[in-house]
Amino acid sequence: MNARTEFQVIVGKDGKPAFVVVPYDQFRRMKGGFNHATVPNEVVNLAFERGVSPMVAWREHFGLTQAYVAARIGITQAAYAQMERARQPRRATLEKVAAAMSLEVEQLRW
Repeated sequence: MNARTEFQVIVGKDGKPAFVVVPYDQFRRMKGGFNHATVPNEVVNLAFERGVSPMVAWREHFGLTQAYVAARIGITQAAYAQMERARQPRRATLEKVAAAMSLEVEQLRW
């Protein structure tokens, strides 16, 4: 039986399958697919290569200053710098920072 598939296979120069195009809605339902709390590879690399917190990695990824994020939260730059240095920030802290950077809390907790 040949079931209709909505995937599109793109063949490489060598004649072998190289890519698969999947409808976005189906991709979102796939295990391991994109979801709203995904963390880009660039952010992960910043954190692990430089040994910084996810907060620092995201802030630098977005090209933001500590003063800018602090102002969005309504605190001083020095207070925000302490948040970035915390080994295990409180949930309330993560919620404030996530909101200031338009992220999900889960994107700051890894």
